[in-house]
This record gives sequence, structure tokens and C-alpha cells, in this order.
Amino acid sequence: MKNKKILITGAGGFVGKNLTVTLLQKGYTNLYLYDRSNTQEDLEKFCSDCDFVFHLAGVNRPVDNKEFYTGNTDFSKTLLDTLKAKNNNCGIIVSSSVQALLDNDYGKSKKMGEDLFLSNSFNPSYIVRLYGVFGKWSKPNYNTVVATFCHNVAHGLPLQINDPNYELTLCYIDDVVSKFIDIFENQSDYKQGFFEIDTLHKITLGRLAKTIESFGKNRDTLIMPDLSSLLEQRLYGTYLSYLDTDKFSYPLKKNEDNRGWLAEFIKSEGFGQIFISTTKPGITRGDHWHHTKVEKFFVISGKAEISFRHMITNEIIRYTVDGNNPTVVDIPVGYTHNIKNIGDTEMICLFWSSQIFDPNNPDTYYTKVDI
Repeated sequence: MKNKKILITGAGGFVGKNLTVTLLQKGYTNLYLYDRSNTQEDLEKFCSDCDFVFHLAGVNRPVDNKEFYTGNTDFSKTLLDTLKAKNNNCGIIVSSSVQALLDNDYGKSKKMGEDLFLSNSFNPSYIVRLYGVFGKWSKPNYNTVVATFCHNVAHGLPLQINDPNYELTLCYIDDVVSKFIDIFENQSDYKQGFFEIDTLHKITLGRLAKTIESFGKNRDTLIMPDLSSLLEQRLYGTYLSYLDTDKFSYPLKKNEDNRGWLAEFIKSEGFGQIFISTTKPGITRGDHWHHTKVEKFFVISGKAEISFRHMITNEIIRYTVDGNNPTVVDIPVGYTHNIKNIGDTEMICLFWSSQIFDPNNPDTYYTKVDI
């Protein structure tokens, strides 16, 4: 299977790039990559030798609508004719669109292409009708609105929304590639005809814009977007892929005093917040307690003593931890607590709090542990 020779038309496009890297990752190395830079001679050479075809080539946004038919219909006929001329009856996966059901030039050109494959008895054909595909390497202002929104937010450009209530149906590039490869690897399990991607996502245009805009605000507010749904996780990953290469990093606000420094890292309405601090030898931080807020302390470098005193019984408990033995210490409610650097070097500690700090309702009461 791994030594099969695979022809990918439209290999330089959004779906083609993702399919190519995934096939290579899975060990398929005999790939014939065909795109607009190739010639008819190249196509004839590839068609004479390939064992399978992923037909992804097509036109989405031409200058002239006639290009829909030359790119989506005529080239499909050229591909089939070339395979037949080379007496190659290999299987073909055809990337089509649900717009083949619509009465517009793009849809009609796609439908005419589908009909060519359905009427062809020489090559087994598997037509996958796609909804709006999104993910890494998609071209803004060309492939999908997701790409355009991600690009614009990442570059500080405005979003144009004609109807915020319009509902989109989207599919994710990894699901598309997985479906393609499953059909290819298990061809005998599939009957020729039409297929759709198993996992589809629905979202209104307004909600999509709001979600992607929240990704752009993360670095200023440190508040992570809600990633509880699969769609939001995939949108966030897609958004980050549109950052310029010199914008991958961003600074955090460093609050520094004679004890060391502290910086907030991540905040989330549902998760709380994470921050990190350094503490100089002999210095104690904390000496406060909470009614509701809970925390976790994780010393990642240096040596510390974490002390607790119960607010009712006054019982004192102490834990010694160091960065050489990764240990998390929970900070329950009702205990005043502190952390002291008892080593000879600077201590670095990672903190998690169940709530984002609210200066108007801090739930933090300063009381010394040792009395």
C-alpha cells in the first residue's frame, strides 16, 4: 500500500497541501503533484504510471465565470480522457462541493464535472461533496470566510458581515483529509457515488466573527477564549496559523519588587488563571486566605516551604517542596497560607487560581500564618 503511486491534482491548493503532508507523514512517498505550473505532458506521464488519483484541482473565484467551466468541468474531462488513453483504470476521489446542487456557474460547473465521473465506467469514482472547508493554509478572500476572518483579525483589519444571522455549515480540513485517505485505503469497502464529511459544524456568521475577534483580544486581556467545543478548538488553531512569523511571541506584564517578580500568564472565565513568580532566598509570599477561591502551587525551580494555618483551629501544617521533585500542593479554602524560599537560589513557582482576580471582590484576606 505505501509504495502506491498517487497522483494529486490541485496539489498546490489548500486541500492539496494538507493531503500531501498527511500522506507523506503516513509513509506514502510516491506522490505525483500536479498543479497549474505543470504541463499536459506531465499529466500524461503521471496518468500512465499512477495507482490512484485524488482529483482536487478546481476554480473557486475566477475573473471570468467561463473559467469555472474550463477549470472544473473541462479539466475533469481531460483527466479522464488521459487516464483512458493510458489504459489506466485506477480509482479516483473527486473533491466536489454541495454547491453542485445550486443554480450558479460554480455549482453548475461542479455538477457537470460530477456527471463526467458518474458516467465514466472505466475509472471507479468516489465524489466527496464538501461544505466550507477551513483550517491551516487556506487562502483568505478565496477559500472560506473563516480564512478571511482569521487573516483580518490577525492583521488588525475590519470584518465585513452582511447578515450576522446567516448560518454556515463548515467542515474541518483534517476531517476532509481523513475521509479521503480512508476511501483510498479501504476502497473495497466503498461503493462508487457520493459522500460527505462525517463531522460538520454549524455557526452563524455573527457568532463566527465574535469568536475569532475574541482570539485577537487574548494577548491584551490574557483571557483565553472558550475552547470547550471542538469547533472553537479548531477555529483557534486555525486563527494562530494566520499570525505573521514575527508575531508568534508576545510579552507579559512583569510586576517586580524586592521579593522577585510576578507575571500573569493565562486567564479563563471557566478555568481561572495561571501566573508565575520568582522569589529571592529567604523571602515569603502570601499570608492570606480565601472563602471560595482555591489554588495550586507548583515549584519548578528552587526549594520552598509552603505553610498553612486553619482559621478556626489554628493548626499549622508545612510542606517542603523543590523543583527536582515535581510536586503540586493544593491550597484549600479556610487556611491562611504562604510560600517561603528556603533555598540558596531564586525560586520559580507556577500558580493556578480557580478564579480570575477581581479587585472589587478579591476573596483574599491577609492574615499571617505564624502567630
